[in-house]
Amino acid sequence: MGLGKQKKTPSLKPNKNGFWKRLSKQKALILMSLPFVLWLIVFKYIPIGGWVMAFQDYKPQFGLLEQKWVGWEHFKDLFDEPMFYRALENTIGMGVLGLVFGTITAIGFALLLNELRFITFKKWTQTISYLPHFVSWVIVANIVITMLSQDGVINNLLMGLGIINNPIAFMSNPDLFWGIVTAADVWKETGWNAIIYLAAMAGVDPQLYEAAKVDGASRWRQMWHITLPSIRAVIIVLLILNIGNLINIGFEKQMLLGNNIVAEKALVIDLYALDYGIGMFRYSFGTAIGIFKSVVSIILILICNGFAKRIGEGRVF
Repeated sequence: MGLGKQKKTPSLKPNKNGFWKRLSKQKALILMSLPFVLWLIVFKYIPIGGWVMAFQDYKPQFGLLEQKWVGWEHFKDLFDEPMFYRALENTIGMGVLGLVFGTITAIGFALLLNELRFITFKKWTQTISYLPHFVSWVIVANIVITMLSQDGVINNLLMGLGIINNPIAFMSNPDLFWGIVTAADVWKETGWNAIIYLAAMAGVDPQLYEAAKVDGASRWRQMWHITLPSIRAVIIVLLILNIGNLINIGFEKQMLLGNNIVAEKALVIDLYALDYGIGMFRYSFGTAIGIFKSVVSIILILICNGFAKRIGEGRVF
């Protein structure tokens, strides 16, 4: 048996020259992303060092390492305050309402836009729907308050249709506050949130629709059995990310739409940290609230991502 030429086995070592070569070809992309990476480091990662304030009795006149260490005292104070649980309840309530209605309206709006065949009308509709996202909450709050006032458009319309006999004091009813905030947020963000769903729908194989048409499927059937299942992974990933931000709903809309009558329903965690933390010069207490929010967000993301991984759906990591 003759000895043939021995086959060369591929090297398992990474080709360093190949890596640097590929990296050099992407210099333009790296330079474009550099400002955003620096922004992320400066405004998101470096401030994490300030978390040590939550374990100190922080006084601005002293340096960060010269403060008195108090351990978990601020966290104990936080969990002992009844007002904190009221803020947590409001935050979760408005967060869940915003998540449910925001997701449903964004997907529904994207489906309707995807079905439009008049391209010019579709583009104009998309553009108009994006505009509220770029409008300040100050302006949006003024519009909402004006429309819902006792002599506003909504009351005049309801009275004109004979639905009500006397105007409703929408902004003075605590039971309506969560709904008003959710409706304003949905109106403002639906067009913007639909962008990702529209992009996912654009990637659906057109042959699937052609096959469905041959089988006699209506437009509604095509949406239900082709479009929605095709973007299911995208929906799951966005749901996971949004659930992670369930308690990070901000405070702008609550502060601007709220008043003394509905103050109990308008108090959210961010507003609580602003008023009872920074507003009262309790910087360590405010930092403890921020840490609590971050920990809860991480736990929610891990739980939802693990559940999505278990059932075999799209996941973040």
